[in-house]
Amino acid sequence: MPKALWSGYISFGLVTIPVSLVTAVRDKSIRFHLLHPEDGARLRQKLVCPFDAKEVGRTQAARGFEVAPGEYVIIEDEELRALAPEKSRTIEITDFVAMAEIDPIYYERPYYLVPREGGENAYSLLLQAMVEKDRIGVGKFVFHEREHVVALRPLDGVLCVEIMRFADEIVSREGLLDVPAAAKSADRKQMELARQLIDALATDFEPAKYRDEYREAVLDLIERKAKGEKVVSAPVEPEEGEVIDLMAALEKSLEKVKGKGKRKKEAGKADKPARKAGSGAT
Repeated sequence: MPKALWSGYISFGLVTIPVSLVTAVRDKSIRFHLLHPEDGARLRQKLVCPFDAKEVGRTQAARGFEVAPGEYVIIEDEELRALAPEKSRTIEITDFVAMAEIDPIYYERPYYLVPREGGENAYSLLLQAMVEKDRIGVGKFVFHEREHVVALRPLDGVLCVEIMRFADEIVSREGLLDVPAAAKSADRKQMELARQLIDALATDFEPAKYRDEYREAVLDLIERKAKGEKVVSAPVEPEEGEVIDLMAALEKSLEKVKGKGKRKKEAGKADKPARKAGSGAT
């Protein structure tokens, strides 16, 4: 099991359940260091004052917030510490809401909650009750010296706590689609083709089939160069032009999808062993 990042309690009503917080996702982004190309030494970043060209140590730097172009309010570390939320070992659930009511746009980062010794029965009871009632717990949680709003939800037999964005962090969708009302009603034939295309592409979600092909290509490049191979870049394919005829694009897409489905069926038939002569019902 991953190392616990935090240990505490789930609290709702008069019930407390001892739990540990562990990571649910791992960032696999590729990060590069900046090197001096002449000797390969790793470069260092320094803070330099643009007025006197003097280097300033990080412990000497002040923290400022820009309130107008070129104007800053200086905030002291002691002032921030005085405002920091009181440390707590409790995820306090204050509401249970319908699962469908929370738009995924509010979810920022997930963690798993696992029961600690003595909390297994209460943990399982809460998990089962939430599944049966189709509810998500919402509350607050102090983590990394910051208070977060969180959603506690069942996920494949465990409780997942989602760090959520606050309501004022969500960008309003008003005005994003400033389209005249007449243009919003889709053509009936186009709509029917769009429905057929969606039906043709409908399938179960298989997360493993979606791969970060760019990251894999970069890792392959790194491995080959580390082995001393000379890497030659492949020619860049020209981008396709803008689609203008929506009807033609839908029809072409549908034909392409149906063609793939037909080839899969034919391949499946070819893979089946041929029946022996004389076999079958008599």
